[in-house]
Amino acid sequence: MATAAAEAGDGARRWIGLGLALAVLAAAVLAPPLAGLPVAGQRAIGILLFAVVLWVTEAVDLTVSAFLIGTCIILLVGTAPDMQDPTKVIGIARARDMAIAGFANNAVALVAAALVFAAAVTATGLDRRIALATLSRVGTKPQGIFAGTLAVGILLAFLVPSATARVSAVVPIVLGIIAAFGMQRDSRLAALLMIGSAQICSVMNIGVLTAAAQNATFLGLIGRAIPGAHVTWLDWLMAAAPFWLIMTPVVFVVLWRFHTPEAEVASGGADSIARDLQALGPMSGAEKRTLLAAIVLLGFWATETKLHALDTASSTIMVVTVLLLPRIGVMSWKQAQTAVPWGTLILFSVGIALGTVLVQTRGAGWMANQIVDLFALRHATPFVVVAVMAAFLIVVHLGFASATALSAAFIPIVISVLQEVARAGVPVNVVGLTMVLQFTISFGFMLVVNAPQNMVAFGTGAFQARDFMRSGIVLTGIGYVLILLLTATWWDWLGYVRG
Repeated sequence: MATAAAEAGDGARRWIGLGLALAVLAAAVLAPPLAGLPVAGQRAIGILLFAVVLWVTEAVDLTVSAFLIGTCIILLVGTAPDMQDPTKVIGIARARDMAIAGFANNAVALVAAALVFAAAVTATGLDRRIALATLSRVGTKPQGIFAGTLAVGILLAFLVPSATARVSAVVPIVLGIIAAFGMQRDSRLAALLMIGSAQICSVMNIGVLTAAAQNATFLGLIGRAIPGAHVTWLDWLMAAAPFWLIMTPVVFVVLWRFHTPEAEVASGGADSIARDLQALGPMSGAEKRTLLAAIVLLGFWATETKLHALDTASSTIMVVTVLLLPRIGVMSWKQAQTAVPWGTLILFSVGIALGTVLVQTRGAGWMANQIVDLFALRHATPFVVVAVMAAFLIVVHLGFASATALSAAFIPIVISVLQEVARAGVPVNVVGLTMVLQFTISFGFMLVVNAPQNMVAFGTGAFQARDFMRSGIVLTGIGYVLILLLTATWWDWLGYVRG
């Protein structure tokens, strides 16, 4: 009975969310024309607001929302007057091309290949072996186990380009450790380890370009908005290194302070890890080939534009192709089909398309002007611009369950804001500061619903949402201050702040 009531309540919430999204869309489309904003731009903004409401309320599945957004672009933008010649309409065919343009973006190819690679790492059990091998070396004290859990999160970020997959690999191992220690799943030690695995995942989403899909969204959008703009894997790693190197011990200290484990912990954890590691047996040929592929891929990423002309997407596609070949590969295409979340790719592609439509119809530029005027950014310093926009994105993220959706919705606006500030004479590096603000898109520290990896950890029942939020607020505050500190120092020295 309770389940039926919960399903009915969830269904009602979804209908309310869908109704609200449609009402917002209708209000934007039917509103009187706004000064300086083409009709197509006004409709594009309406579609953006429609998408934001769908994503915030979770009225429909994210993949379904992508189809709805594409349909709205075709019907509403396609029937709007052309921006250059208002006597003509844009046309359904042209709007259709806009709606599907994201699928031809090289960032989509990168995400697709990265997800297949993540599936290969999981299918061979390499991720589990790395996690167990790391934890086997940290001893049996809670401090060591916690440090080992964070270390696993850092290592996997370089090898598994999927945040959800990384946490999903660590969760069963942590649960086994908890059981071996003779502790309950809702113990403070369990909460510490589970929250830690989710929070270090968010930190490393910022630390490594290929660690999360939202970073590829940034690549796709910046490449379309600014021809010739490009950020390499090594550029990103060098820029983000101080952030994750400082935030990792911060995560340890803050979480230990808020979730200090029980004073007495039974022995047995080390034995459990040793048994699990022994049960895996020696490394299989498939694991060795996958590890070799990962090392080769890291080498390609780190030397992009330095030793070869292969971009991140191209090298990833080539390595993944080898992993899918008969005999020398590690998995079949059928395995990859079932393991890869194809809906994520559809959302990702349509999100890039929506961002491009906002730029092409001048909707993003118009909204950027409003934000610049509202926060008086036209004559602000680059530091103030980052301070305001980073705070804005962190607050907005509270309503989003998908950082990819958040990036698709707001990075085009961020780019337009920075371009408007640059036109006002402020010496800003548009590409560099967009990357800095993209870092804040991955701030999923505060709420359980802010990131899929948080939900994976929360699903174990090891902690309450309020436990996550209490320490998450502190991590968010420290992370924000660190963003400002690095903007004034490291990123300015690297040339990413001033134009």
